Amino acid sequence: MGLLVKDVVQLSVMETAKVKTGKDFLSEKQVEWISVIEVPVENFVRKNEFVLSTGIGCEDDPILLEKFVQDVIDSGATALAFATGRYIYDIPDRVLQLAEQHNFILIDIPWEVRFGDILQMVLQEINEDKQAGREQAEGVRQELINCVLQGKGLQEISELLFVHTKLPIAVIDETKTLRAKRSFDQEIIDALDQAAQWQKIPPSEVSYSDHPLYHHIEEFIINNKTCFQLSIMSNHSKQGYLLFQVDDRQQLNWFVMNVLEHALTACALYFVKENAIELTEIRLRDNFLLNLAKNHTEVTNQILSKAQLLGYDLSRPYLCIVGDIRFKDDTTNSQHTKDRPRTSSLQSMNYYFQKEITNAGNLLNRKTMTTFDEGEVIIFLEADHIPYMETSNQFLDIIERRLHELLTGIYTSWGIAAHKDGHYVFHESYEEARTALEIGMKQKGNGERTFFSDTRINRLLMALSHDTDIADIVKDTIQPLIQYDKKRQTDLIYTFMIYNKYKGNVSQTARALNLHRQSLLHRLRNIESLTQLSLVDSDDLFLLELSVRLWMLKKME
Repeated sequence: MGLLVKDVVQLSVMETAKVKTGKDFLSEKQVEWISVIEVPVENFVRKNEFVLSTGIGCEDDPILLEKFVQDVIDSGATALAFATGRYIYDIPDRVLQLAEQHNFILIDIPWEVRFGDILQMVLQEINEDKQAGREQAEGVRQELINCVLQGKGLQEISELLFVHTKLPIAVIDETKTLRAKRSFDQEIIDALDQAAQWQKIPPSEVSYSDHPLYHHIEEFIINNKTCFQLSIMSNHSKQGYLLFQVDDRQQLNWFVMNVLEHALTACALYFVKENAIELTEIRLRDNFLLNLAKNHTEVTNQILSKAQLLGYDLSRPYLCIVGDIRFKDDTTNSQHTKDRPRTSSLQSMNYYFQKEITNAGNLLNRKTMTTFDEGEVIIFLEADHIPYMETSNQFLDIIERRLHELLTGIYTSWGIAAHKDGHYVFHESYEEARTALEIGMKQKGNGERTFFSDTRINRLLMALSHDTDIADIVKDTIQPLIQYDKKRQTDLIYTFMIYNKYKGNVSQTARALNLHRQSLLHRLRNIESLTQLSLVDSDDLFLLELSVRLWMLKKME
């Protein structure tokens, strides 16, 4: 593809022309334009241009003629044809030697041949060649798009590119993971994830193509080897990179640049399709797990088969972990979101959790199933003979250590339940883990872990708190203390809680409250007086303790 000097000299209008130098390069040098130039050359000649000249102004000055030829050579022109017989009768030997030294093509055209005829025929050939190139590039574009539409992948795109451009090709995603390659240097592939070895080269001032895409090419040196890169964009978001290698930038002609441009479109379309499929799979998996956890879904053979299609094995035992995710300022910590990777999966805080949950499961060689629902993360972690507390603590330690490095200011509260037996195992274990989380957040605050097996007394109290008769007894018992504390700015309820914690030991209680012994005894007498209960009577003590705990439980709701 491309008009060559050989094609030009074979035109009928050039029948009487003589090639004086550079005959061996007629089949290599391309002609992209033709012009008529006289001294001075300055910047009027561009690369790969076929130059016509009469030599006017140089007829009596061979040194000036030699400088004129040198300037044309330096401009990157493909060939120079002199019309001899008027101003120049013979091309001087020193000019011919200069052209030979630079492997440059010099042509002698008889004066009788009109430049207008040459220009007309060469421009017609250039236009026809460009039209053929456009048609061929359009054919390649259709092939590339069909690759994606027919379900083929990036490897097939790379193979097509290589066939049409002869350039070594590689496609990588945004994380610098290799997705496809064809004849690409393995040393560069091995250094993809070693950013320090990628030395970016400043753009060259010399343009080897006027194609608009050319100026978007980035050049790198990796392990002393040159690599060129174009970004694959979709919806103003970078999806990956198209890498290629060239021996000479002159290979990047208009046709090759057109093909590369179409390849970027095909790759972007592929990534969009891949992302859509991945997001659909994520939604299906999320919905499946949410339904399994939050509804009375019986684990039937049909559910087992559906889970298997989604990559889950429900035949194994799983403990359930429910987490509440928050930042200290109850925001999404926007100052850190700018550093988050924009991948084809979840572009949010959930992305980090999913990644770290998967990594922790892999480290412990346990399967995990994870879904998210309005700031809540639900994890089913494979269980075995090891106590579930030990397993879950080890698992959560790994996750939290990494998350605190990645997301400053985040804290998580966890509710954990062991594997359940029966037809609704996932729903029941989720309910228990959710209950443990709620109790833990009420009693311990944020950032704690609560195991369902440790919440028996709390669950008993919660059940009792809903009984109206018991609520009335609690109110009658505790109300005098509440009113006294509010009126006198004291804390008799807290004093009783500490006294009860130390099993009635006055000395230990006084130290814990930082009170004088007599001051503590005065408070204890007030408690007995206000409640009409004796702190040395076991029944009275039980009633007061139960009332205080139920009141605290209601207060935290």
